[in-house]
Amino acid sequence: MKLLRVGQKGQERPAIRLEDGSLRDLSGVVDDIAGDVLTPEGLAKIRAADHAALPTLGSDERIGPCVGRVGKFICVGLNYADHAAESGMAVPSEPVLFMKATSAIVGPNDDVVIPKNSIKPDWEVELGIVIGREARYVEEADALDHIAGYCVVNDISERHFQTERGGQWVKGKSADTFGPIGPWLVTPDEVADPQGLSMWLEVDGHRYQDGSTKTMVFGVAHLVHYISQFMSLQPGDVITTGTPPGVGMGLKPEPVWLKPGNVMRLGIEGLGEQQQSVRAYEG
Repeated sequence: MKLLRVGQKGQERPAIRLEDGSLRDLSGVVDDIAGDVLTPEGLAKIRAADHAALPTLGSDERIGPCVGRVGKFICVGLNYADHAAESGMAVPSEPVLFMKATSAIVGPNDDVVIPKNSIKPDWEVELGIVIGREARYVEEADALDHIAGYCVVNDISERHFQTERGGQWVKGKSADTFGPIGPWLVTPDEVADPQGLSMWLEVDGHRYQDGSTKTMVFGVAHLVHYISQFMSLQPGDVITTGTPPGVGMGLKPEPVWLKPGNVMRLGIEGLGEQQQSVRAYEG
C-alpha cells in the first residue's frame, strides 16, 4: 500500500493511493497515518477496507508528511562509503547516530526555508524507515518485521551549523522545514529489497546525486537492530538512513550551497518523488 496524508498543515487527512493513481480518503477507516495505525493490526484494518468505495480526493490538494505525530526522528550519518570519502571522514565501524528535531518535518513539496544566519545549506536524499511495531533489543534477523514502511526523506543540512559551530550535528539538521518526508509511506510488501533501490536528487535540473541503497555501509535490518540496543523504537518513529555521494559540501573544485530560488527534485525507486522550492527566512 501507498499511504499518505492530504490537506493543509495541521489538518491532514489519511489517504491511500490506488494503482490507478487516484487518492482515496481513509478518514472513515482510521484517524491518521500515525501511532497505532502503523502497527500490523492498524495496517491490516486499512488493507481490509473497500478502497474503491472510499471518497476520492482531488489531485491538486497539498500532500503533507506521510507520517503524523512522529515521536523520534533518528538519523544515520556517513552510511555510504563514497559519501564518507567526499566528506573527508573515515567509514565508521559502527553506525553514527544523531537526532533531527521533529519540528523540522514538512510535506514533500513544501518550501524549504534557509534559516537566519545560514552560510552553507545543503541537500541529502535518503531512504526513510518508519517503525510499525515496538522494537527493543531486536535481533537483526527479526528487524524487518518491525517496519511499517519506507519513504523518501530530504535530510536538509546547514553545514556551518553542523560542523563549525561546536557540539553535536543536531543543530545543523533541525531548522524548520529541514525534514521533508513522503509523498507516500510504502508498505514492505511493495518494496522487494530495501537494499536495491535507486535514488537521485537534482537542483535546478542538474543531477547531483545518483546512487543506490545497495552501497549502504549498514543495511536497513542492521540499523533497526542496532538502534534498538540503545533506545526503544515505537510505531511512527522515523529513521533516515544516510545519503549517497553528490551533496553540495563534497563537490569539487568548490562546494555548492542552496540559495533562494533553487528548486530541488528528488526521488527513490518505488517510493515517489519530492519537489521543494528554496526561500530565505523572512522573520
